[in-house]
Amino acid sequence: MGPRGRTICVALTLALIPPALAQGTSDHGGNTTHAKTSASNTHGECNMHSAMTMDKSPSHGTPLSYWSYNEHAGIVYAHIAFMILTWVLALPLATVFSIARSRLKLPAQLAFLALNGIGMVTGFVYNHHTPDLYPDNSHHKAGWAVTFIATGWVVLSVVTSFTAKVYDDADCQYQPVSAQAMVEHHCIHGPSSPDHRWSRDSGQGTERNTASLCTSSRSNSWNSNSFNAHLHEPYRDDNHDDDHGDPEKSGFLHNTALERFFSSHVPRFVFGRTATALELVYIVIERFIIPLGFVAIATGAVAYGGIARGDKFFNILAHFVKGGIFFWYGLLTFGRWMGCFADLGWAWNVKPGANVVGTKKARRPSAEFTESFVIWLYGATNVFMEHLTAWGKAWTPMDLEHVSITIMFFGGGLLGMLIESPRIRSCLNGTLTPPLHAYAQLQREWQPPDSYVHSLNPLPGLVIMLLGMMMSSHTQHSHVSSMIHKQWGTLFVGFALARAVTYIIFWLKPPTSYMPGRPPSEIVAAFCLISGGLIFMASNADTVRALEAYELDAMFTFTVVMGFTAVLMAWQMLLLAIKNWTSRRSRPFRTTLSFEPGLSV
Repeated sequence: MGPRGRTICVALTLALIPPALAQGTSDHGGNTTHAKTSASNTHGECNMHSAMTMDKSPSHGTPLSYWSYNEHAGIVYAHIAFMILTWVLALPLATVFSIARSRLKLPAQLAFLALNGIGMVTGFVYNHHTPDLYPDNSHHKAGWAVTFIATGWVVLSVVTSFTAKVYDDADCQYQPVSAQAMVEHHCIHGPSSPDHRWSRDSGQGTERNTASLCTSSRSNSWNSNSFNAHLHEPYRDDNHDDDHGDPEKSGFLHNTALERFFSSHVPRFVFGRTATALELVYIVIERFIIPLGFVAIATGAVAYGGIARGDKFFNILAHFVKGGIFFWYGLLTFGRWMGCFADLGWAWNVKPGANVVGTKKARRPSAEFTESFVIWLYGATNVFMEHLTAWGKAWTPMDLEHVSITIMFFGGGLLGMLIESPRIRSCLNGTLTPPLHAYAQLQREWQPPDSYVHSLNPLPGLVIMLLGMMMSSHTQHSHVSSMIHKQWGTLFVGFALARAVTYIIFWLKPPTSYMPGRPPSEIVAAFCLISGGLIFMASNADTVRALEAYELDAMFTFTVVMGFTAVLMAWQMLLLAIKNWTSRRSRPFRTTLSFEPGLSV
C-alpha cells in the first residue's frame, strides 16, 4: 500500500476510534462508564474530596463545574484546542474545497475526521479521570450527532465523486467543431488562450448567414442565452484526456488501489435516482455542517461552564438562539460585502437578469426582503415563547416588554416585506398614470428613477436599532448584567447606523455593475452584528453570575469578543479567497462574468 493509502487508513482509523470506545459509554464522554464506575468505587471518596478542595469558585452554593475543577486540566484544554482546530479551521477549509470541487477536497475532509477523532479521544480520557459533574448534558448528544453526520458527509463525498466520474466517462465524447466556432472562441478569450473548447458547445450562432462574435454584434451576443450557456458549461481540456470527470480523479486518489476499488464497485450499487438522492443529501449536509459545528461548540461551552441547569435552561436557550441568529447574520452580511450571492443581486450590485443567471435565480427576492422575512418570522414565533421561563406564573412587566419587542419584530418585518413587493410598489405608483402613446412613455420623465436599481429598505436596520436602544436601557438584576446588555445593544445601534451610511452611498450613486459594490460601511455593520451576537449570548443570567463570582467586570467579555471577532472575520475572508482561488484552478478558463454563490452560511 502506498503512502496515500496508508494516510487514508490512519485517518479512517482515528475516525472510528471514538465509536469503538463508545461501546462502554452511554454517550459522547457523557454519563459514567463501567471503567469510571469501578474507579469511583475504588477512589470515590478521594475523588470527591479532591473535587471539593479544587473548587476555585468563591460561591459555595454553585454546583461544581469542569471549569472550576483543576484536576487533569491539561487534558480538557487539549480537547478544547483540538475541537476548535477541527470545527473552526479544518471543517470550513474542507467545506470550501468541496464547494470549489478541488482535488484537495478529500484530503481536507480526512484531515478533519482525523483531528476530530483525536479531540474525541482526549475527551474520553478526560471523562475517565474525572467525576461526572454535569449528568445528561446536551453536549454529549450534540457531539455524537454532528460527528456521525460529518462522517457520513465524508463517506458521501467519496461515493458521489466516483458516481460523477462514471457519468463524465459516458459523456466525454468529443463533438465536431466548425472553424467559425474556433474563430469566435479566439475573439472572446484573446490570442493568449490555449486551443481549448467547451465540451458541450453546440456551435449555435456559427451557422452560415449568422453574425460573428467578431463583428459589431458582439455586444448583443455577449448577453445572449447562447453565450450565457458557455458561462456555466464545464470546459474541456484536450491536454488532459485522462483527467476528465471529477477533479478528485486527478488528485489524491489517482492511480491508487482505493481508486481502482471504488471505480469498480461504487457504480454497481449507486446509480440513477439513488446517485441523485445521495448527491442531494451531500449538498444539504455541506451547507449545514458548519452551523451544526457551531451548535456543538456552544453546547460544549455550556457543559464546561456548568450553566443552564434546571429551570435556568430557558434563559440560556433564549440568549444562545437569539444571539446566534445575529452572529450568523453578521457572517452573512460580511459575505455579501465580499461578493457572495452576487448572482442574486445581494452583493450590493445590480441584480443580473434572466439572460445572465437564468430565470430561477432572477426571480429570487432581494436581500432586504429576506432580512424582513426573518425578522417577521422571529416575531411571529417568539410572541408565544417570551413567558416560557415563568410558565404558569403571573405576567411581569419584563414579560410584557419582551412581548412588545416581538410584536415590533412582527410588524416591522411585515412592513419591510411589503416595501420589497413589486406589486405593492406598482400600486403605490397609481397616483400618476403614464400617457398611452409610446413616444411620451420613452421620455426620461416617465422612466423609473435611478434609485429603483437597488433596494433601499431601512426597516431591517431600524428594527435592530430599536432593539439595541431598548436593551441598552433595559433594567437588569446587577450592574455587570446591565453593562453587558448595553454593550451588545450599542453594537446593534452601530450596525443600523453603518447600514444607513450604505443606503446613503447607494442613494447618491446607485450601482451600475454586476460586480460586488463592496461599500466599506458594510464591514462595520458585519463587525457590529458578529460581536453583538456573541455578547448577546454571553449576557445570560448564569454567565453573568459566573463573571461576578470570579470578580470579572463587563469589559472582560467585551475585549475577548472584540479580538475573536476580528480574527474570525479575517479567517472568513481567507476562506472565500481560497475557495475562489481553487475554483479558478479547477476551471481555469471560466470567464469572470460567471456568478457563483460563494461561501454559503
